[in-house]
Amino acid sequence: MSNKGNTSPALPTGGRFFTVGLVTSWYFSNIGVLLLNKYLLSNYGFKYPIFLTMCHMTACSLFSYVAIAWLRIVPMQTVRSRLQLVKIAALSLVFCGSVVSGNVSLRYLPVSFNQAVGATTPFFTAVFAYLMTVKREAWVTYVTLIPVVTGVVIASGGEPSFHMFGFIMCIGATAARALKSVLQGILLSSEGEKLNSMNLLLYMAPIAVVFLLPATLYMEDNVVGITVALAREDIKIVWYLLFNSALAYFVNLTNFLVTKHTSALTLQVLGNAKGAVAVVVSILIFKNPVSVTGMLGYTLTVIGVILYSESKKRNK
Repeated sequence: MSNKGNTSPALPTGGRFFTVGLVTSWYFSNIGVLLLNKYLLSNYGFKYPIFLTMCHMTACSLFSYVAIAWLRIVPMQTVRSRLQLVKIAALSLVFCGSVVSGNVSLRYLPVSFNQAVGATTPFFTAVFAYLMTVKREAWVTYVTLIPVVTGVVIASGGEPSFHMFGFIMCIGATAARALKSVLQGILLSSEGEKLNSMNLLLYMAPIAVVFLLPATLYMEDNVVGITVALAREDIKIVWYLLFNSALAYFVNLTNFLVTKHTSALTLQVLGNAKGAVAVVVSILIFKNPVSVTGMLGYTLTVIGVILYSESKKRNK
């Protein structure tokens, strides 16, 4: 989740090391949780993406409370009305759909292709913003979305490990991520309802656990018993789940801090580069086959996203 309302002036030279450290931590946590999710759900054979997401949300609930109530990283913001709580619950449901779909897709698709599809988030954001608000972008901005989509079409055709169900789940995750971003702007737009990303996570994560618990019990039969049995055979699964869940919270924390100490635009640029780094690292680790056509498609998508970011910045 990104936070768009917390920018600060450029740091003095003494603070640049701190910023570089934050960005490095953000990179490691983002790429780390992605690769560990892939390892658990695909290579390790832990085929329970809903339960894994519930572990992530449980960790986010606990760590968010510690970070805000005890460590006071940001001031505590309260929910002011029942209506605001309903709006947060709606965002939480969409957020759950995004994370679960993304985790399901990792069972079937390599990380490199997952990142290529994920890079189309600006396309879905523009579509939902056009459909749900009166806000319209300049025509040039919409034109830049053509290479974003074209690149994924090319990458899909050239992907040796293409899986239709995994692809549909990945598209669903990307669309849900964009929908949550647009909905957040609509639902929490008034001054009295605005929450920074850390406080929003504090309220969304426990609600997500409430949504995910019955879903995992119904759809992933005896997952707790199976996990306990796995732990008896190999205690490493416990450490994998604990570390993975903590890392999922750290992604949100570093995302917030990088935005606060740089800007939302800087975060977007870094995110584009992060996707490319994740692709290279995943190919080196998992050694999944890649084609020249697939890599050209992904490159075209990234170029489109960069052009889209530049166009939005110039037409503000």
